Amino acid sequence: MNKTIRHAAVVCLLMVLALLVRATWVQAYEARALADDQHNRRNIIAQYARPLGDIVVAGSPVTGSRRTQSGDLAYERTYTDGALYAPVTGYSSQAYGSTQLEGIYSDVLDGTDSLLRNPLDAVLGRQTEPGDVLTTIDPSVQEAGYRALGGKKGAAVALDPVTGRVLAVVSTPSYDPTRISGTTDGAAWTSLTEDPDRPMVNRALRQPLPPGSTFKLVVAAAALEDGLYGSVDERTDSPDPYTLPTTATVLRNENSSAPCADATIRTALQYSCNTVFAKMADDLGQEKVRAMAERFGFGDATQDVPVRASESVYPSGMDRAQTALTGIGQFDVTATPLQMAMVSAALANDGTLAAPHMVSKVVDANGDALRSYPDGDTIRVVSSATAAQLRSAMVTVVEDGTGTNAAVAGAEVGGKTGTAQHGVDNSRTPYAWFTSYAKDPATGKEVAVAVVVEDSGAARSEVSGNGLAAPVAQKMMAAALR
Repeated sequence: MNKTIRHAAVVCLLMVLALLVRATWVQAYEARALADDQHNRRNIIAQYARPLGDIVVAGSPVTGSRRTQSGDLAYERTYTDGALYAPVTGYSSQAYGSTQLEGIYSDVLDGTDSLLRNPLDAVLGRQTEPGDVLTTIDPSVQEAGYRALGGKKGAAVALDPVTGRVLAVVSTPSYDPTRISGTTDGAAWTSLTEDPDRPMVNRALRQPLPPGSTFKLVVAAAALEDGLYGSVDERTDSPDPYTLPTTATVLRNENSSAPCADATIRTALQYSCNTVFAKMADDLGQEKVRAMAERFGFGDATQDVPVRASESVYPSGMDRAQTALTGIGQFDVTATPLQMAMVSAALANDGTLAAPHMVSKVVDANGDALRSYPDGDTIRVVSSATAAQLRSAMVTVVEDGTGTNAAVAGAEVGGKTGTAQHGVDNSRTPYAWFTSYAKDPATGKEVAVAVVVEDSGAARSEVSGNGLAAPVAQKMMAAALR
């Protein structure tokens, strides 16, 4: 054979072998990665080839699917009361992906989850029917919070203190996910993402803010557990006004006539005495306050309900003056409404915190459970005695203190107001907070609620936890106890 032809044949053979090796590699090793690639159009076509499964609230779906009018995607997502339930469902968009429950359970909702498959479907080449996601949300509590917040910018969370079930997740302003579920909704997407009020932010779970005086419950719990004070009715060592340690800065109380000098913890919560809790935080020291905050859930960066909630933070590396300011929920303390609801829930539940969860079951098309999420594990946060004392003091806040707007007829209601500074030198409208619990002695029903109002449009002088946030909590608690 001609030497040149022989060389050419060898080169061609090597090229064919290289092609076979590459084809084998792609088919055997890279097939799954290519199949799962987010840019693989076939995946989106398959996902929307038929109606999706539903997210269910109290037995009724709050999602749906409808036929599209054109294109290669046969169905698109729809939402019932979309703005009301958006903080729960998230969105499923043909163009922009999925978030929250829609994203977490997308495999169940589109029928590709391995638990849904059965051998017969595989043999016959049939598509597996999608499953549904059953939530713990109480529609009456969800709607009560949403209507009460109305046009205000804010958020609210309601929990069952005993079980940890999330009864409501409210965030306003909200949005209707149906607006962005298709492939031609670019204008709506731009409008939502560029809106300065950020309606797509889940403020209830994912926007930590300074909690203000609601954090005083954590400081009081630390003082009682540490033995700094023996009861909520023991007088404290608290000058009024109080000079922050190592500084010349004088801290005063909002109500100059309040009996805050050496006040008991009960009186200090009743009148929300800044001087008492700032001094208390300094006396305890930042490590003891942080330890108590972390027992309530602060500092947990993996808090899933199952939607991932943002971490609530108690800062570190502070001097004594900064530690004193954390005693009133300022400096760099931040918390979500979920976190502050957890504080009230733990105190309501005799000092034990049940892990919050928003999904009870994932079921197949026949309603059979694929996954069940039992009521959350509980951890001991404070002693039963400490919890009972703080509940008693919180009741005083509602009956004869700064939280009177939260009262629910016939129920035991305890709460704590908060007004948190906002902006450099408190230059912007403060945040109004309220965290609370309610128990109906006749039925045994219980609920814990936390509300934050970021902006209500009210004048600065009219912003207060009792005036803005407590009425929202009151309506949600009343709905939960009915």
